[in-house]
Order: sequence, then C-alpha cells, then structure tokens
Amino acid sequence: MSKARSGSRSGRKAKESRPAWKRFFGFVASPVVRKLIVVVIIVVLLYVLWDRMLALFGYGLIIIAVALGLLVWMAWRRQFAAVKRRWNWILGGISLALAVWGILAFFPGKDILKDATLGGSIGQSIIMHSPDEVGGLLVAGLVLLGVILVIPGNCWSAAKDGWRLLTRGFRRASNFISRTRAPATATALEAASAEVGAVDEVETKSTQRRERSAPPVWKSEHEPILTPGGWHLPPIDILDKPAEVKLDKDAIDQRARLIEEALASYGVEGKVVQINIGPTVTQFGVEPGWDKKYREVREKGRNGSYETKVEEVSRTRVRVDRITSLANDLALALAAPSIRIEAPVPGAPVVGIEVPNTVFGSVALRAAIESAAFQKIKARSKLTIALGKGAGGEAIAADLTRMPHLLIAGATGSGKTVCLNSIICCLLLHNSPDDVRFIMIDPKRVELVTFNGVSQLLAPVVVDTDKAIKALRWLNQEMDSRYRQFAKAGARNIEGYNKDRAPGESLPYLVLLIDELADLMMTASDEVEQTLCRLAQLARATGIHLVVATQRPSVDVVTGLIKANFPTRISFAVTSQVDSRTILDMVGAEKLLGRGDMLYMPTEASKPKRLQGSFVSDAEIERLVYFWGNQQQIKVSSVDFDEVAERSAGALRTVGAPPDPLLEEAKRLAQEYRHISTSFLQRRLRIGYPRAARLMEELQQAGLAEEIPPETEKS
Repeated sequence: MSKARSGSRSGRKAKESRPAWKRFFGFVASPVVRKLIVVVIIVVLLYVLWDRMLALFGYGLIIIAVALGLLVWMAWRRQFAAVKRRWNWILGGISLALAVWGILAFFPGKDILKDATLGGSIGQSIIMHSPDEVGGLLVAGLVLLGVILVIPGNCWSAAKDGWRLLTRGFRRASNFISRTRAPATATALEAASAEVGAVDEVETKSTQRRERSAPPVWKSEHEPILTPGGWHLPPIDILDKPAEVKLDKDAIDQRARLIEEALASYGVEGKVVQINIGPTVTQFGVEPGWDKKYREVREKGRNGSYETKVEEVSRTRVRVDRITSLANDLALALAAPSIRIEAPVPGAPVVGIEVPNTVFGSVALRAAIESAAFQKIKARSKLTIALGKGAGGEAIAADLTRMPHLLIAGATGSGKTVCLNSIICCLLLHNSPDDVRFIMIDPKRVELVTFNGVSQLLAPVVVDTDKAIKALRWLNQEMDSRYRQFAKAGARNIEGYNKDRAPGESLPYLVLLIDELADLMMTASDEVEQTLCRLAQLARATGIHLVVATQRPSVDVVTGLIKANFPTRISFAVTSQVDSRTILDMVGAEKLLGRGDMLYMPTEASKPKRLQGSFVSDAEIERLVYFWGNQQQIKVSSVDFDEVAERSAGALRTVGAPPDPLLEEAKRLAQEYRHISTSFLQRRLRIGYPRAARLMEELQQAGLAEEIPPETEKS
C-alpha cells in the first residue's frame, strides 16, 4: 500500500511539474473534449447555413439525417458485414428515398422555400424540373426499381405468373377463333378427303399407332428443345415433381443410442460417428472402440500401508468381425426386420449398419435427373442413366457407354422392370432417333409393349421368341457391318466415326433391352448365349449396348460366359444366398427390402453399393410415349427381322460351306482302293467319325465311292 501511495504522489508531482500550455493542449486532446468540440462545430454550421441548406435540400434534410444516423449506428455497432450481405436492400432503400424526395418536389413551399418546392433544388433535379407526366414517370421508375431490389424473388414470381396468365389468355382467344371458323374448315377437309386415294397398309398401321388416347393434361413451364435433325426433345416438366418424405430425427437419434447400448451390452465398444439418412434405409457409421487390458499394481504409501491401483497395459482396436457377427442381435434390439452391415464403408474408417426406415420413401426420376451428379455425366455422354439415390441420400448416375453392358436380376415384384422403364425414360428424355435407337424384347408381353409407338424403336417390341432370336442375329450382322464402315472411314469407334458428320449421316447408338432372359434361354440356350457373348465382347466400339434382365438368376440362365462379359450388374431382392452369389459373387441381395431396394456393382468397384432405384409412374410413361408418338411426321427407318433372317439364310445356302482340306486325299484313296467305307477313311486319315461321314457323302455325290454295308465290312 505504501508503494502504491508513493507512486500516485510521484505521478501528481510529475503532472504539476509540466508547463501550463502542455497541460491545456492535453486537456483539449482528451476524447470527451474532442467530441464536444465536434458537436459545437456542427451546431454552429447548421445555425449559420440553415437557410441555404433548407433551400438546397428542402425536407430532404430529414432523409439525410436518417441516413447519417444509420451510418453512425453501423459504425458504432461495426455492422459493415451487413452491407456486403444486404447490398440490394441498401440500393433499394436509396432508390425509394430518392423517389420520396422527388414526390416532395411536386408540392410548393412556403417562407424560405417559397421560391422552390418542399423537395428543394435537389428534389426538382430528381424530377428534371418537370412537375408533370415526365416527373411522375421518373418517380414511378425509382419506386419500381427500389421494390425489385428489395424483394427480387417475389417480383420474379409475380412476373412469371403474369406472363403465364397472358399466354393463357392468348391461347383461349385463338381457340375461340378456331372454333368459330370450324364449319368452313370442316367442309374443305371433307372435299379434300374425297379426292385422296387409299393409303397402303404400312401407313395405316403407323396412323393407328399415332391415334392413341391422349394422357392426362400436364402443364409445361419450358419449351421443347429443337435438335439439329428437326426433332423436339421433351421438357423435364413431363415428369412429376418429387414428393418429399420427412423423417423423425429424434427417432433416428434414439436408434443411434440403441446401437451403442446394444454393442456395449455384448462387450463391444463402438460409437456412432455419422448418420446417413436415405430414402429407404439409414446408414449408421459406427467407429470401433478399443479392447483394453489392465493389471493391478500394489504400491506402498507414505504411511506404510499398501494401495492397489489399476493401470492400462495395452489397447487394440475392436475387430470388425465382432461387430458383423452381431447382425441378428442388433436387428432384435432395433426391432427391424433385417439389417445389413457393410464393413468397412469404402473411403471411411467406420462400419456401416444399414437399418430400414419406419417410413419408406421413393426416388422420383425427375429428382435424380435434376441432380448435379446426373448433369455432370450428361455433359460428356448421351447415354446417361439415373439409377437412384444411395443410403446417404446422394444421387447416383451412370454412363451406359462405360458400363458398357448391364445385367439386372431380381425376384418378381422387386423392381427390376421399373428400373428398365426408368433407364428407357432417361434415354428418351435426352436423345432423338438420330442419337439412340432401341430394340426391345419382351417375352412376357406386358411390360415393354407400352413403349410401342415411340420414334426411337427400330422395330415394334418383339414378343415372340423365334423373332427375338432373329433380332439377335440381325444385331450381330449390324455389328459386323458397322466395323466394315469404320474400316473404310479409318475410325476406331462410333465417336470417331460420327465426328464432324451431319445428323442424317451419323450412326445412332443401338440399345438392346431384354426383359426376361430365362425365357429365351429355355428356347435356344446355345444360340442365345453365343450371340449375347459375341455382342458383349465386340459391340462396344460400334455403339451397341445390352441391358438384360432376368427374374431367375440361376447358373443355367446367367452362365459363366454371360457373367464374364457383363461386368456391371444390379441385383434387386432375391430369394436365397445362392441367387445372390450367382449375380454378385457375394451374399447380401437376399436381405434387400424390395420395392426398388438394390445393390449396384459398377465395373470399377470391388463391393456393391446399396441404392434406392428411381421410380417412374405409368402416367409419366404414357406422356413420354404420347409426346414422341406425335412426331411421326419425320420418316424413320425400320427393320423387318423376318426378311433379314430369310436373306441371310439364302446367302448361306448360296455360298455353302468351304471344301474339306482332306477331300483330295479321300479321292486318292477312293481311286486306289476298290471299296472304301466311313470307318476306312476314319482309320486311314486319322479323323473322327463325323468328318469321315461328311467326306464319304461328298465322294458318293461325286460318284467315286459306294458305301459298303456294315455286315459286309465286318465279314
């Protein structure tokens, strides 16, 4: 205390020892005195210059005072970040303040403002000294600009609604005018139809396909896109908007706590570190804990007594197998029908426990198409397909040209036909017949036949098994023909061949879709397997891609050759682990929930990824088919598989098989020996019986030998 008092006394003595003028300037430089001086100067200036300022600004001085007050408040509160965040509000406020200032200029002033207006000279400058219609338009423009800057979103919505009402009014007016002129037009059409001759059978069938019933009315906010070939691509509005399904986050957090408690009850330490909420399942990322070992250590205290302490000896991570072996116990604790454990999750140090949601949600095809993942792939490929959403809600899209072929399997009602429909709709939305053509084979006759009438079909949907085999033969010939065209043009693949070519000269992609492979394999397994494998091996460069689906993934349908040539596979819910191993080479598909729940295994992945497949309704398919069916005015080439098969069979009969290299040796033996037989040729030429029999038939046709009866040959 004595030191503090002595310090304060020395400070006072030092201040008193300074000169008087230094103490005066120090008093003036203090913060309180400086602020007081600034206020006095402002008051004096306002008093001296009040008349001039009032004549210049008018009642706009109030606006200036409010603006200065806001600036002082922002500087005091340090709210400069709000200026950057709400710059449109500031500009809009300035525009509205100028509009109010201009309105004041319309009213005459009194006393000091008798020679001006209430807005002063600046207010008259805002309305350009025109207190009439011109000034009113300027003020209205400032008000409109301020409102647009303050609420831009609402103004844009109002503008769109107004434009929609205007176009609707024009449409109603045009429909009314067309109805009033209908009688005269009808008589002209009747006279013209009387002069038209009979139409051939092909045009009649195409007209009947076009005259299908119109689907329910849908409103589009976007215009169709015109392609270089003259086709119109459908807008995205042709698909329904997705409906959002909200899940209870508290219930999901409760499930996370149940997982931790269930693992702890079985002696496994684990913590849920991430939760990925998907449309069908929720994936809980569990980080394995530690297995700790302790030992007891006795130490002698200061008072001579011994104390026992527990110290940690070692710690190791919990084995993943201990978590995966508790799948059934976790399903019991969570009251779930079944759970799937992904150990570990690719790219993350956690074990994924996938638990079905209490409320199932579907993935609309439009939501998957509008996602950033789909648009990124679509920018570089024409054959982009939207598969659905993953367990974490992320959209999954794929490129059919890189697959390059897709094999789909699943039990009845699991969602594989809906997956086929969504793939077709994705390609129909973004490709014209100049880009993609389809060959659809539907032995079940009820699924893919709904697409009859779209312009992208190379032929009507094939429902007959014999005709399906002919279609596979034609596709094989088309592949060889394209390779010959590439050789002449010096191109390696379809991208190089179509480069710098007109829309009519380029080759379209060909996509073969088979809804049920098992039916074809039952009819002609050898030819179907051989043709599919040859196409899968060679057709990628020619732009031919295969999408094959089956509901019976057994080894006699999905053979080893077919699996080897279809690296990209999708498995929906199957009935047993054997079927899951057949399609995916691992178990897991038997635990899927159905209704679009699937495992997707791309070419580059070592483990399948769980997805909820995209859903497209029958109404959306009808609208797409109706949209493309109304563009039949452009002629599109079609193929008759029966005629192509007959021509190929006739060519084979005309050309015949090449001669056998041993035919000359057989002729020499026939001339050397008097009597020869099939077994004689088999022994002398060291060949098998079928080849020896063919050589014997050729010698008999040439008149060089006669067949010895078997009993004569034995004797």
